[in-house]
Amino acid sequence: MRFAGKVWRLLVGIKDGLVLVFMLLFFSALFAVLTARPSPASVRDGALLLALDGAIVEERTEVDPFAALLSGQAPMGEYQARDLVHALDKAAEDDRIDAVVLDLDRFVGGGQVHLQEVGEALDRVRAAQKPVLTYATAYTDDSMLLAAHASEVWVNPLGGAVVAGPGGERLYYAGLLDKLKVNARVYKVGEYKSAVEPYNSTGMSEPARENARALYATLWEEYRANMKKARPGADIERVTTQPVEWVTAARGDLATAALQAGLVDKLGSRADFEKRVVELVGDDEWGEGPNAYPHTTLATWLSDNPLPTKGKPIGVITVAGEIVDGDAGPGVAGGDRIAALLDEALDDDLAGLVVRVDSPGGSVLASEVIREAILRQKARNIPVAVSMANVAASGGYWVSTPADRIFAEPETITGSIGIFAVVPTFEETAAMIGVTTDGVRTTPLSGQPDFIGGFTPEADAMMQAFIENGYEDFLSRVGAARGMTRDQVDAVGQGRVWDGGTARQLRLVDEYGGMEEALAWTAAQAKLGDDWHVQYLGTQPSTYDTLLRQMLVGGSEDADMGGDVFARMARGQTAIVSQIAADGDRLLGARGAQAYCLACPPSKATQPRSTISETWLARILASVTG
Repeated sequence: MRFAGKVWRLLVGIKDGLVLVFMLLFFSALFAVLTARPSPASVRDGALLLALDGAIVEERTEVDPFAALLSGQAPMGEYQARDLVHALDKAAEDDRIDAVVLDLDRFVGGGQVHLQEVGEALDRVRAAQKPVLTYATAYTDDSMLLAAHASEVWVNPLGGAVVAGPGGERLYYAGLLDKLKVNARVYKVGEYKSAVEPYNSTGMSEPARENARALYATLWEEYRANMKKARPGADIERVTTQPVEWVTAARGDLATAALQAGLVDKLGSRADFEKRVVELVGDDEWGEGPNAYPHTTLATWLSDNPLPTKGKPIGVITVAGEIVDGDAGPGVAGGDRIAALLDEALDDDLAGLVVRVDSPGGSVLASEVIREAILRQKARNIPVAVSMANVAASGGYWVSTPADRIFAEPETITGSIGIFAVVPTFEETAAMIGVTTDGVRTTPLSGQPDFIGGFTPEADAMMQAFIENGYEDFLSRVGAARGMTRDQVDAVGQGRVWDGGTARQLRLVDEYGGMEEALAWTAAQAKLGDDWHVQYLGTQPSTYDTLLRQMLVGGSEDADMGGDVFARMARGQTAIVSQIAADGDRLLGARGAQAYCLACPPSKATQPRSTISETWLARILASVTG
C-alpha cells in the first residue's frame, strides 16, 4: 500500500505539473494574441518611423505557417502601397507628427508606380513643412527613387549608391531540355508572346528583343524624369552613363561618390543619423540607446487612423500577383477567391466598383472567372473603373475589359494580348533509357495525351487550334470593351507589351491616373458628391498571421536583406533561384492555357527567402496535415 501511495502521489504531481504547463502556455498564447495587433494608445508625439524591411506591394500575402515555422523565418516584409500613402497623408496633417523617418537599410524595392505614389505622398509631407529623412547603408534603383523625395538623404560612409537601370538577362532552357531529350511542346498565338521562349530557344527572339528595348527605354526615361523632378541636383546622367569615371574620381569611395553626385546629402553612421532626428523631434528618455527619439510605427499609426466609413461605399477589389485557378491568395490572384468576394458584395449595395490590377496574368480560365464576376457587379448598373498599378498585362488586361473607364500611369506595363500553353513530353528521354511504348488505337486521340509515347499529329493540331480559339476570344473581349475591330486589336495584340503612355495612344487605356483618380471618377459617375467611402473587398490579415510576423520577422535582424552595395548586388542569386523555380513550375505544373506576360518584371515580393528544400518540405507537411 505504501508503494501504491507513492505511485499515486507521483501521478498526481505529474498531472499538476502538466496542468500548470498548459495553463502557462494558454495564457502566454492569449497574451500574444491580445497584443499581436497594435494599439492606437501607443502613438507618440515625435516622428513617424517607416522601417521598410522588405518590399512595397499592392496586396500583402499571408504567412504560410508551415513554411515559416520550418524555415525559422517568415517571408520578407510587405507593405501595401495604399497603407503607406494613407499613413503619410495623415502624418502631413497631424500635429503629433513632427517628422517622417524612412529606414531603407533593408528595403528590397517595389514597382515604379508604387514608388511614385509613395514618393508623391512624401512630397505632401514636406509641403506641410515637415522634414523627411532617410537612412541606408546602400541605395539601389528603387530605394534611391524613394529617397529622392526626402529633405535629407543619409548614407553610411562604408556604403554608397548605385543606379543600374531596368533590364538584364534571363535564363533559357532549350539546350538543357535538348540534352535531357525533353520535348517542350509549345502552342501559342502572338509574334511577341515571349513567355514560351525559355523552353524552345537558346536566346531572345528579335520581336521579343524589339519589344523589350522599347518598353525598358520608356521605363528608364520615366525613372530619370521622376528622379530629376524629385532631386534636381542629382547628376543622374553621369552616374548612369559614366559609372567607372564617376567612382574612380572618388577613389573608389562609393559613399563619397554618391555625395559628390548629389544622390545623398549626408555621410554618417546610424548613430549620427539618430542624433540628427533627436535635434528635430526631441529626445526619448524612455527609449533604448543614447540617441533614442520618440516615434510611432506604421502599424500603430494605421491603427490610430482607420479609413473613413461615412457615406455610400465604393468597392475596391484587388487582383494582385499571378492569376491562378482556385482560392489562392491574397497576394496571388486566385480566380475563385476573387469571384467569391465580388459575389458576396452583391448584397452590399455598392455605389460603384474599382478593380485594382497589379498582375502579369496567368490562367485564362481564372481570368475569365474574375471577368464574369465583375460583369455581375456591372449588371447592377453601377460604374466600374479599372486602376492599373505596375503591371496589368495579359490576363491582367483580360480582367480589365469589363471596365467603363481604365486608368493607368505612364510607368504601367500593360497589353500582352496573347495566349500560350507549354506541355513537356518525354518520348525521347524514355527511348534513351530503353523504354518504349506500343498499343492499339481506335481513334487518333486514343490514349492522348501520352506524355511518354508522345502526342499524335491530331492531338498537336487540336491543342494549337484550342489556343488559337482562345486568342480569338481575347480579341473579341478587348474589341467589344474598347470599341475596336478584331483586326485593330490584333494589330496592337500579338503578345506585345506596352507602357501606359503608348497604351493610351492605342486606346487600350482611357486616361492617366491612379487609385485616387479612379475613385473620383467612379464617385462622379454615381453622383455621390463627397458622400462616399472606400470599401476594400477581402479579409484583413488574421491574428495568427500578425503573430507569426511578430515572432519571426521581428527577430530576424539578419544580414540577408541589408548590407553594403556589394551585398545587395550579390543578392541577385536569390532572384535567379526564384526564376528557375517559377520557370520549372510553369513547364512541369499542371496548367491550362495561359495569358501570362514573361516580359513584365517580377514583383520584388515574389523572391523567396526560404530554400527550395524547405518549400517542398513545407508543402509535404501541409498535405499530410490537411
